[in-house]
Amino acid sequence: MPTPYLMFNGRCEEALNFYKNALGAEIGMMMRFKENPDAEKAEAAGCMPGDMNKIMHSAFQLKGSTVMASDGMAQGQPKFQGFSLSVEAKDEPEAERFFNALAEGGKVEVPLTETFFAKCFGMVADKFGVSWMVIVSL
Repeated sequence: MPTPYLMFNGRCEEALNFYKNALGAEIGMMMRFKENPDAEKAEAAGCMPGDMNKIMHSAFQLKGSTVMASDGMAQGQPKFQGFSLSVEAKDEPEAERFFNALAEGGKVEVPLTETFFAKCFGMVADKFGVSWMVIVSL
C-alpha cells in the first residue's frame, strides 16, 4: 500500500504538532538532519538544508494509517497539488472537530455537510496547503 510522504520545506515540525493537536496524530519517529550519521558527507554533496535542526524524516499515525513527512531541502513554499488526504471520523461531532481544526488558518473548499454518499463530508486545505477530505461513512 502506498504511503504519502509530505515535504513541508521548513515547516515540518510545526505541521507535525498541528496534526497531533488537530487530529490526534501520533508521531512515531522524527529524525533531524543533524542526527544523520553521514551528515558531513551529505552536507558536502549539497543534500542538507542550512538549518541542521530541520526534520530529515518523520512518520506519524493517523487512524491506523502512516503518513511520512520531512522538511526536505527547506527551499521555498511547498505546493501540495493534485491529491487530498482523507480521514474518516467515527461520527459527526468528531468530523466537525477534525474539519474545524484543519480549517483554522486554512481554506474551506467544500463545507462539511450530509451527502448522498456520506453522513457527513467536507474538504478543506489546511494552513500548510495540504488538502483534506473529512468523511463519516453511511
